[in-house]
Amino acid sequence: MTAKMTLTNASPADTNASSTDTKKADSNTKEDGLDRIVEQWQQQGVTEDLIPMAVLGRIARLTKYIEVVLLQCHAEFGLGQGEFDVLATLRRSGEPFTLSPSHLYQSMMLSSGAMTSRLDRLENKGLIEREHSKEDRRGVHVSLTAEGKELIDKALPQHIQCQSALFAGVSVEDRPVLLQILKSWLNQFEPQ
Repeated sequence: MTAKMTLTNASPADTNASSTDTKKADSNTKEDGLDRIVEQWQQQGVTEDLIPMAVLGRIARLTKYIEVVLLQCHAEFGLGQGEFDVLATLRRSGEPFTLSPSHLYQSMMLSSGAMTSRLDRLENKGLIEREHSKEDRRGVHVSLTAEGKELIDKALPQHIQCQSALFAGVSVEDRPVLLQILKSWLNQFEPQ
């Protein structure tokens, strides 16, 4: 069986549908490992809806490929993924390219400890600086240095090219549909 699962035809009422109801032949897409996993579970008598398993499995696999490509992309600039993210967050904040550590770690979904180690590495490289707030000496501001801004301005175009290359397998017609599905799904977990 080389049929493919589709999300467009699945509705909540279809969750107990047979495998032929939740699969559709697709001549443009080769069978992958997740199709085989789902098929094996179905052969073992699992009758529950396995589309979530297939989708989440593919997302997990895609995440691994994305991480490898972006790691290589950022390594060319002497940056890890987390370091790139901090510099990019500061850069896109606009002049004066300064944020509080709490704003940084909240926008990047990190713990304060993970953020502190990233900031330490970037400060040691001379790419950011931390200064105590003039209004509240307990507060700290993180700013891009001139060297940090120059580096992120060089790295960003390549980062965008790497992302585009990763996305090349998604047709122009499917991109807005995929974007809307993922956006809607993510909204279930993240506050507006």
